[in-house]
Amino acid sequence: MNQEELGAKQTAKLKQLKDQVIVITGASSGIGLVTARMAAAKGAKLVLAARNEAALKELTEELQQAGHEAVYVRADVGMEEDVNMIAQTALKSFGRFDTWVNNAGVAIYGNAMDVSYQDMKRLFATNYWGVVYGSRTAVNHYRDRGVPGALINMGSVFGDRGTPIQSIYATSKFAIHGWTESLRMELEKEKASVSITLIHPGMIDTPYNEHARSYLKYQPVHKGMIYPPEAVAEAILYAASHPKRDIYVGSQAKMFQLLGANFPRLTDKIWEGISLRTQYDEKRKSNSPEESNLYHAGYGMHERGTNLGWKRKRSMFVKAAKHPVLTRIIVTGISVWAVLKMKRNS
Repeated sequence: MNQEELGAKQTAKLKQLKDQVIVITGASSGIGLVTARMAAAKGAKLVLAARNEAALKELTEELQQAGHEAVYVRADVGMEEDVNMIAQTALKSFGRFDTWVNNAGVAIYGNAMDVSYQDMKRLFATNYWGVVYGSRTAVNHYRDRGVPGALINMGSVFGDRGTPIQSIYATSKFAIHGWTESLRMELEKEKASVSITLIHPGMIDTPYNEHARSYLKYQPVHKGMIYPPEAVAEAILYAASHPKRDIYVGSQAKMFQLLGANFPRLTDKIWEGISLRTQYDEKRKSNSPEESNLYHAGYGMHERGTNLGWKRKRSMFVKAAKHPVLTRIIVTGISVWAVLKMKRNS
């Protein structure tokens, strides 16, 4: 029995999405917005949280008019009392929650030696402490109820491998990865019925870059292979009802993790050479600091951003995570075929 199967066995069965109450932070745009719409379409009841109250209200009314059950709460996840308020809203409205998605996040583009300590601390308040507050709130709720629940934390390709220009963001994601893995082991040791999943997205086509605090001359963007937010939402909602340890969204996310772990110096050199030109658009001036969402809510109700490159329609890694046995059979078959072909040609 592999590690993931063991973890799944120790975690009691999670509810189907149609029977769940799901909390989603960062629900006003990007991945959170897409996840909310997708979860509602599958019958889940939703508790939506973000700093942009106008966007939350618009989204909630949209879902309610379509016949779905949803409530919202304006909250800054960097403040513990606001996270408590999210949980209280869920309890008041639905009496419980079954999945908690720590999705809210902010970004900074700038060299490590240039970014102010104040900006660093603000990013960590949202990205790291928001996840810690949300994680503990969710785990305590599941323990109190004595009913299985899911906790889903949003990691990043840059939580597995550092990067120039987004060094502060990457550091916060490394912290989230460490927190998630450590918490998971502690809860497994006590045999708690909590499924903890870490999502590892690659470059995703959201307004992430437009919302970011930028120290750059040119506008931050994603370039290259870019995945749709629907692929991340699909991973999140699968993990909500199926215990999974990790789900990678996009081949680049898994590739960087493998290369960084096995060939760290080579990976440093490769990424040093290509990272700069893949993270900004030299045809556009960078947004001003005042336009970022670091200290206040950014604009809402936008699923996608203004990124450049090959925009994929799906992530095969997510599909593989949903069908692990079939994936192993296919990989084994391809491997056997390759070996036989090599023998015939030798």
